[in-house]
Amino acid sequence: MARIIGGIGASHSPTIGYAKDTGKHNDPAWRPIFDGFDVVRAWVQAKKIDVLFLIYNDHVTSFYFDHYPFFSLGIDSEYHPADEGGGPRDVPPAQGHLGLSQHIAMALTADEFDMSFFQGKPVDHGMLSPLSMLGDANGPWPGKVVPLHCGLLQLPIPTPKRMWKLGQSLRKAIECYPEDLNVAIMATGGLSHQVHGERAGFINEAWDEEFLTLLEKDPQKLVDMRLAEYVVNGGMEGAEVIMWLIMRGALSKDVRLVHKQTYAPSVTNIATLVFEDTGPEPDPDEVAAYREHMGWHLAGAETVKGTYPFTHARSQANFRLNSFLHDLIHPAHRKRFVEDFDALAAERGLSAEEIDLIKNRRWIEMIRRGVSFFMLEKMGAVLGVPNPAIYANFRGETLEQFQATRKVPLTYSVAGGQKVKDMDKSETDKAGA
Repeated sequence: MARIIGGIGASHSPTIGYAKDTGKHNDPAWRPIFDGFDVVRAWVQAKKIDVLFLIYNDHVTSFYFDHYPFFSLGIDSEYHPADEGGGPRDVPPAQGHLGLSQHIAMALTADEFDMSFFQGKPVDHGMLSPLSMLGDANGPWPGKVVPLHCGLLQLPIPTPKRMWKLGQSLRKAIECYPEDLNVAIMATGGLSHQVHGERAGFINEAWDEEFLTLLEKDPQKLVDMRLAEYVVNGGMEGAEVIMWLIMRGALSKDVRLVHKQTYAPSVTNIATLVFEDTGPEPDPDEVAAYREHMGWHLAGAETVKGTYPFTHARSQANFRLNSFLHDLIHPAHRKRFVEDFDALAAERGLSAEEIDLIKNRRWIEMIRRGVSFFMLEKMGAVLGVPNPAIYANFRGETLEQFQATRKVPLTYSVAGGQKVKDMDKSETDKAGA
């Protein structure tokens, strides 16, 4: 089974990535940043960490205010560096652990956390600043990640207690994953800082030391604090340290402090921290019961004939094809889809199989492969194929055969404007012929 070896706390200031990318290793003003991460990197290597569950907040780069989730779990195979305005960092993409991410997604949902999930999104300095420091002269850190994005930059945000509870569920999820993995929980952000308003530049090193001590010895006191106290003590943006409570909640009560360092050179008190988990092994009966709890709601659904649940595994495996069809909501993409399909498909990197599925309207084959029906509905609207015709194809019937099984043989589509009127006229003409 997977086991939690320990927890890492690390600031994620862009200062860190800047220092690495501009070769500041030997500059005395910057050297303490590298010293702290040297210890973290050595510990990760010594403990043979296979996967980092990495908790971070995006800085309105990939997650914008048009849809801003509290908790969004990455379920992708790769996470590329984001362009935050001046071009992406020259660092390799992080590799995702698909199996563990999908397992944790099921567990947290079963524990009634209202999760969202992401793939195809690049990651900014919130994740990459600390992660890139785990590489050495031989290249990037070779392990895999499961990222959790926390939406903390638009109020309201989750409470410290909610963070703690998520960490406790996370522990149960990881401990019942069947693969033999060494896992570390890495929380990022902080420490004290504020980057907006007249309070910009605020740092409170006394609070930072108190926070780190309480995190080790009395985390319940941090759990019970109000968000306002985090803002007053550590700055508005520094309140992101509540993410560290997810890490601490995922560890047992018994931890050993391996490393702790802070350095406040400019705008952010930059910290690194390592706890080793010294708690007992999980109870096998509790692990078995939790696995059953995770799957209880969906148990048996996979046996329903003619039904293809759209799981994270199917979504991830078919993300390119679903994305290509989803983009039919954009007029320019629609126009090229109809008028210049081959060139468009080549630009988007579709495989020969994917091209064949679309060109030959292999509706049921696409469903079986893992294309969402609601992408096919969009494709049908563009091609002038009404929904009932797609349903008929799924069932191996003609449209007339399918309509004969309905109380009223209606024809409809999600098309709009003149398109839907043209479709309706076409169907009316067919009926009158």
